[in-house]
Parts: sequence; structure tokens; C-alpha cells
Amino acid sequence: MTQTMRWFGPNDPVQLHHIRQAGATGIVTALHEVPNGTLWTREAIAARKAEIEAAGLDWRVVESLPVDEGIKTRSPHWDRLIDHYRQSLINLAACGIEVVTYNFMPLLDWTRTDLAWELPDGTRALRFEAIAVAAYDLFVLRRPGAAESYDAATQAAAEARYATMDEAARAVLERTIIAGLPGSEEGFTSAQFLAAIGTYAGIDAAKLRDHHVAFLEAVCPLADDLGLRLVVHPDDPPFPIFGLPRIVSTEADVADLFARVPNRSNGLCMCTGSFGVRADNDLPGMVDRLGSRIGFLHLRSVQREPEGAFHEAEHLGGDADMAAVVAAVHRLSLRERRSIPMRPDHGHQMLDDLHRKTNPGYSLLGRMRGLAELRGLERGIAFTGGMEGRAAD
Repeated sequence: MTQTMRWFGPNDPVQLHHIRQAGATGIVTALHEVPNGTLWTREAIAARKAEIEAAGLDWRVVESLPVDEGIKTRSPHWDRLIDHYRQSLINLAACGIEVVTYNFMPLLDWTRTDLAWELPDGTRALRFEAIAVAAYDLFVLRRPGAAESYDAATQAAAEARYATMDEAARAVLERTIIAGLPGSEEGFTSAQFLAAIGTYAGIDAAKLRDHHVAFLEAVCPLADDLGLRLVVHPDDPPFPIFGLPRIVSTEADVADLFARVPNRSNGLCMCTGSFGVRADNDLPGMVDRLGSRIGFLHLRSVQREPEGAFHEAEHLGGDADMAAVVAAVHRLSLRERRSIPMRPDHGHQMLDDLHRKTNPGYSLLGRMRGLAELRGLERGIAFTGGMEGRAAD
């Protein structure tokens, strides 16, 4: 695997030389300052690439080139937005980018309800609590028809949870869910979010899938010609929230997308954390079966909890069998003779990072620990495989 870390640009508290010292050779980033739907110019891309290379690092993976909501909803501005996306791809390829990550989640990118959940060892993790989402949806947002999304037991638990929260706690929950997390594409107030949900009226999962296919049919032939991989990031969390459909949550979802758009550029960002929230996703098997389509790896693990909750676990802990996943990646790399870019996703806040400003999920030390653990795991698997091969000879 090619070891990378995500960097949010010049304003990121984690600096490029920190990432290089952590042992990564590549950077995963984007032009986060450019509004959604706006053209990425060749000059801006080249300037960012030069900054990264000056620090002794490489930039070949974009995360993310956002898909504007007007593309997802098939708005009247669809043609203009597609033109901007296509030209941005041309500019990225001209600057040596090889992989472009995107997602097709309505309105919200990755969603959490607690950004500093304290674990028994004193480190802090990101956490998602379905009951807290229901409490916000039913009693703060007051989304019309929200009650139809929850059974009676969930509604009762949400009401009890809401009753225990003072105004400050409710405001923190609101900000955490909709104000925009690092790498997310939009931030809202509750009033703005409610209005934005209305733009998805009449768009169910089947129609959103059709819109996703239409987007890919418009951009994949160009990406094929440019030699780019367009890799879709799975839904996070991988189930509907706020009445909005999610369509990249399971292996079946991804297989259907590849069947409908078979272009070689149509690929997957294999995020073991997002897919791993669902116990029915077989992570190592997905790597084996979808391998040729995988262009980028997010390696992290979550610990599933009762009532739809989960939190970010240690990279080699939690519910993901990371050893089996990395073994599958190793087999894929040998089979296809390529090194797949990987980044350790969502590290714990720990040690000195507990006392400094960090982006939630993207502190330096937690990710550095994860990268070191994953690096060692991969080398151990490669060594063991080599020894087994020599023994067989």
C-alpha cells in the first residue's frame, strides 16, 4: 500500500512536515477553499501540488472533488455543474492526479453526534448515537413527517434523551450534526437544513441511484480517456438519516453501480469504517470481490454499540478484522501488481493532541499511531506470505 495522510490545506493544524515525519509518502487533499460546483483551475491545482512537493511529499489522490447538490437532485443547473466537473477533471489529470474521490450522500457528508467521546484510557473518539439523531430530528429540527422514520421505542428514547439536555447541550448537538465536519461539503443552520431537505422531496433511493448513474455516465468516458479513477466513498453512516436516502451502503449497492456503469474509471474508495458499521458487510470478502475497482483505501475500525450507535475504535481493534482486510489488500496488490493508496482514517485524540487545537478525527498523533500499526501489519503479512512461499518451494 502507498501510505498517505489527509491534509486540509494551509490552515490545517497538522503541517506537511508533521505528516512526512509520521512516515507517509503521500498527501490526500482537495481545494477546500473552492465552493461546491465551482471550477478547479489548473493554476490553483498546480500551486497546491507545488506546495506539497516542496515538503517532500506527493499528491496523486484528491479527496474530494465535491458533487454539487444540484447534480444529486438533477436541478436546472445540472449541465453547467457537469461542465465544471468535467473541466476540473481535465485540470487535475494535467497536474498528475490519478485518483479522484467523491460521494453521493444527500446534504450531509459524514455525520457524528459526539466529537470528543472519552474512552477508558483517556483518549477521545468520534461517536454516532442514533437516539441523539432522533432527538434532534424530532424535537429540535422538527422535520415534517419525522415520526414516520422512527418506531415507537426509538421515539420514546429520543424524547427521554431530549428531556435530559439543557439548551447548551442541544446547541452543541445541533452544531455537531449539521455545522460541517472536516472534509464535509456543506454546513447549515437548522432552518437552512430543513429547507435543503425539501429539495429532495420526491427523490427516493431509486431516483437518487438514477441520478448517480446519470452523473457517472456524463463524466466516466472523459475520466477513462484521462486515465483517472473516480472512486465513490460509501455512506457514513451507511443507512438513511433525516428521511434522506443512502445508496452506497452495502456491497450489493456498489456491485449494482458497477453493473450499470461498467467504465473502468468507475471505482470505489474502500472505507472499512463506513462499511464496517453494518455487520452484514463482509469487509475482507469485499476487497477480494471488488478488488479491481478499488482505487483508494480508508482503513479504520468502528465498535458497534446497541441501538444503532458506534464509535471509532483503535485501527487494529473494534469490529473490523483489520488483519484479514490487509491480507486481502496484499493479495490484491500482488495479483494486480499495483500499490493502492491508503490512509489511516479518523484517529483518536491522544497525548499532546488532547491539549491543542485539532480537526475532529484528524489529529496528528492518533493517525500516526494508526499508520504505524497498519504499516507493521502489512509488513508482517508480506513477510509471513514470503516465508510460506519459500517453505512451499
